[in-house]
Amino acid sequence: MSLVKLSIKGISYSQTQNGAYALILNEVDGERKLPIVIGAFEAQSIAIALEKEIKPPRPLTHDLFKNFAERFDITVKQVIIHKLVDGVFYSSIICERDKIEEIIDARTSDAIALALRFNAPIFTYKNILDKAGIYLKANSQETDKDSQEIDDILSNPETFGNEEESNESGRIYIKHSLQELSELLDQAVQHEDYEKAAKIRDEISKRES
Repeated sequence: MSLVKLSIKGISYSQTQNGAYALILNEVDGERKLPIVIGAFEAQSIAIALEKEIKPPRPLTHDLFKNFAERFDITVKQVIIHKLVDGVFYSSIICERDKIEEIIDARTSDAIALALRFNAPIFTYKNILDKAGIYLKANSQETDKDSQEIDDILSNPETFGNEEESNESGRIYIKHSLQELSELLDQAVQHEDYEKAAKIRDEISKRES
């Protein structure tokens, strides 16, 4: 079976499952999107890895795993989403130590959080993408609807919380100056409140763009 390389398009709050987030993977050489529902902790960990400006004062669980692996010369070579059963994605982490390759079973969210930290590529099999991927076709009314839904998800790729909370946060942070926002961002990171940090970072980015 042929492998298809994926990139991370973004993370959005899931409108269908309370307390869950949607991780959107994008086909590198195509237009299909692969949405995967993940938990809040994993979404936070992936968002932290994506956002280079936010550095936790202490290592998160996936950071600790990376530090542990590097201490013992273990490298994550790639991640493969290899199975889809009843809506659940199964993944493998391909590791290497002393030129010996090992395959470790992992939840997809954990595997991707580690892949980001090791700069390892993410793959899935073509048959999984054919089954679960959202393919955008031109001149299709039904696809136009799917496209709009994807655009809505990706419009705020690393936003935490639901739409009402995001709007409320925006009204709060818009009153602060850039210097105050920077101080609030530092405080949020120090207190490991990364959801708040992400919202403040988004407000800073909007003003600097």
